[in-house]
Amino acid sequence: MSSPKDEGAVERTPMADAVADTEDFVTFTIADQLFGIPVLKVQDVLSSHNITRIPLAPPEIAGSLNLRGRIVTAMDVRLRLGLPPRDRKASMSIVAEHEGELYSLMVDSVGEVLALKGSAWERNPPTLDPKFRDYSLGIYRLDDQLLVVLDVNRLLDYDRVQAA
Repeated sequence: MSSPKDEGAVERTPMADAVADTEDFVTFTIADQLFGIPVLKVQDVLSSHNITRIPLAPPEIAGSLNLRGRIVTAMDVRLRLGLPPRDRKASMSIVAEHEGELYSLMVDSVGEVLALKGSAWERNPPTLDPKFRDYSLGIYRLDDQLLVVLDVNRLLDYDRVQAA
């Protein structure tokens, strides 16, 4: 005789476990390096926009833009990571929110959304470029390349930079 199932119990299936163990990342490249940020941090993806320069802003702040009536600060992630400026003016942007403000993260190109298993996540290896290590949450080793997961909060935290 089988025991009755609890009415409040949720039946777990292998597929449900696999979905629960994954996180989606919006991928993008900067200087031929693949990066990702959690899809839940992303508000929008933009192609080139008119950006108005902001006098006396740090070099990585490209300026500001108007996105559906909201003023958005545009940051050149290349410069924030200490990389040389891009050769071409056209770029794509990923819009993310930080402390109630929108930021347009200017990147070389935006890729696809990848669902990656949490069990495949690794801490930053000692060989990771120091320019990336300060802003990285960790990495995923993909078949043919390394995906560096950026910490958007740390990338946009200017109070931490000024304190140092």
